[in-house]
Amino acid sequence: MYTIISSTNRIGSNTLKVSKQYQAFFKEQGIDAKLLSLEDFNSFYRDENFNQLEAEFLAPASKFIFVMPEYNGSFPGVFKLMMDISDLSTCWNFKKVMLVGVANGRAGNLRGIDIMTNMCNYMKMHVFYNKLPISAVSSEIENDVFVKEQTIQTIQSQIEGFIKF
Repeated sequence: MYTIISSTNRIGSNTLKVSKQYQAFFKEQGIDAKLLSLEDFNSFYRDENFNQLEAEFLAPASKFIFVMPEYNGSFPGVFKLMMDISDLSTCWNFKKVMLVGVANGRAGNLRGIDIMTNMCNYMKMHVFYNKLPISAVSSEIENDVFVKEQTIQTIQSQIEGFIKF
């Protein structure tokens, strides 16, 4: 099972738009990836809601796609919090992950991708080599879909590689 995580709790974010586009691109490849948006995430500890989230989206997944916006040179704290309260061995150990950075700046959250790569390695995850920073994301999306053909081709190539990974 594939799980895409839109890793911000910001309402109406470009991160969620990008995540939904990734979900559609995976669907084109015949893969029904689940989408976990952290928009409504509000757990600071393991409670029944978190246990349900973990059972539905995290534990059964064999591959993850982390779509991460740039927050202060890294990624959102809510995403780190979600990872911290989860069961490390059940949810993350030895699973595969693809990283996507999202930013309106020119670097596409390269720092956040690097930081997450180190975290994933620590959590015994296998990180796909093709990490995609999407820069100037607001100019890449119109009406909630990617509009630049080169970006679409780059994403599709990344997804095709990840499916084989």
